[in-house]
Amino acid sequence: MNTRTLSLSRATPFRLLAATTAIALAAFAAQPSAAAPHEDHGGRGAYGMMGGPRMVERMLDTVNATPEQRSQIKQILDTARTEQRAQHEAGRKLRDDTMALFTQPTVDARAAEALRQQMLAQHDQASKRMLQTMLDVSRVLTPEQRKTLADRMAQRRGMMERHRAEREGADKAPR
Repeated sequence: MNTRTLSLSRATPFRLLAATTAIALAAFAAQPSAAAPHEDHGGRGAYGMMGGPRMVERMLDTVNATPEQRSQIKQILDTARTEQRAQHEAGRKLRDDTMALFTQPTVDARAAEALRQQMLAQHDQASKRMLQTMLDVSRVLTPEQRKTLADRMAQRRGMMERHRAEREGADKAPR
């Protein structure tokens, strides 16, 4: 019997339950926070699909957007951001409810599943709203501007992939 098996065999049922609960809480709490929409902190949220307010300005500069286009796009993004804040609060309440559920002496599996389904529905709603925002913005831009933007995004994606490959290569290099 190896050391690991020996230590598990000596663990009390309470310790095993506590460890399992801690792992479940960590996994459950991490999942909805990654799936929930975010407010506009550091470029997330309504502006997040374009990288934040400064990135929106640069994107508009790249496509030579007219003042009217700039105004329309900023209004679309501001409206979406306002709606996302409400969704963010709803997501926070679901995460709080989840934590409360998992701190009970007995965890109700049906209640946990109901919360999971509510989180999925909330994530779906946020995803639909983001798609609608993107469609609204695309209607303001001309086909040429959208092509310019797509080309620019492809360039940036390539650059990011090269940087990631360089970092991974540096991490694997012998020291």
